[in-house]
Amino acid sequence: MNRSPDPRNTLPAPDAAAAAHSARLLDHLRAAINAAGGAVSFAQFMNLALYAPGLGYYRAGAAKFGAAGDFVTAPELSPLFSRCLARQCQEILAALGGGVLLELGAGTGIMAADLLSELRALQALPERYLILDLSGELRERQRQTLAARVPELLERVQWLDALPEAGLRGVILGNEVLDALPVERFHITAAGPRRLEVIWDEAYGALGWREGAADAALSAAVAALETGLDQPLPLGYSSEYVPNLDAWLAAISAPLAAGVVLLIDYGYPRREYYHAERSNGTLLCHYRHRVHSDPLYLPGLQDITASVDFTAVADAALAAGLEVAGYTSQNHFLFGCGLLEMLAETDPADTVHYLEQVRQIKLLTLPGEMGDRFQAIALSRGLEHPLRGFAFRDERGRL
Repeated sequence: MNRSPDPRNTLPAPDAAAAAHSARLLDHLRAAINAAGGAVSFAQFMNLALYAPGLGYYRAGAAKFGAAGDFVTAPELSPLFSRCLARQCQEILAALGGGVLLELGAGTGIMAADLLSELRALQALPERYLILDLSGELRERQRQTLAARVPELLERVQWLDALPEAGLRGVILGNEVLDALPVERFHITAAGPRRLEVIWDEAYGALGWREGAADAALSAAVAALETGLDQPLPLGYSSEYVPNLDAWLAAISAPLAAGVVLLIDYGYPRREYYHAERSNGTLLCHYRHRVHSDPLYLPGLQDITASVDFTAVADAALAAGLEVAGYTSQNHFLFGCGLLEMLAETDPADTVHYLEQVRQIKLLTLPGEMGDRFQAIALSRGLEHPLRGFAFRDERGRL
């Protein structure tokens, strides 16, 4: 058994309340491991660590987004991101003759507020703005943000406990949603792929790793990856995939009668994702604005993510009866939506404001920042209309 490196020497220690919360989730995880016979798949562990009711990272009350949390998303870095997104939504809603917006996991509500504000300025408000978020604490933060920023539009917002009924026309939005889907981890050996599992290590009194036999689903998934890559993965290679991606995308797109599912996240096309240089996968954790690679540390207090295989997303979309309407990097998407035109509307004589706009644009678009690490993919149904976000550069050929 290989143990994960311990990041405790480099990460800030939690306060007493946070440590107690993590200990409660650890007890819950230990019980699940014991009930499963001594080990759970990493996907099961990640699902519990992030989504266990009342205990998981996204189901408990600690701050996650922004300066007081663990990471910052594009809508919090700059309202320009949401303003660009609004212009893409405007185009889609106009082509449909109206409709609704549905945001998956709305964070602090900043994107919703800025989207609604820009769409009002464009005279293109949706009939309703729907938010699907399972966290009661985040719902309240979203409500407060919207009440403070666009109080007159709050009545247009509706929080959902489940996906809406069929017949939805409009746009389903997911910014940094795909990266939080639970992943299965595997390791390539001479005997074939092995499943990386999470155990409770009695000797250390802590969570640990072990290699287990690959079940039929994991073996088939790795075989499909290798077929798509036209070559076997090398011995010693470790990585991950999302076992429930097809089911997830089919579920979230099922209500869509006509419109677009627009997803933005960090990731790669398959051939880049499973490149030999990424021999240990893409799994990362975010804790108080530090990034590290040990998902077993402080469960419930840190985000656990993996980059997105956008080829897998495209395949899942086709299986769900959607069309891949566009794929490109975030910078090209924002340029297509008019980002530079927005800068041109800013008076250069207002030096402080203008330079701040330039700084934000650099964060959103430069390579090495968010510009090429993040990708945008549009999945459509019942809509034959070119999308402006992919007019600057459409890279579907890379998928």
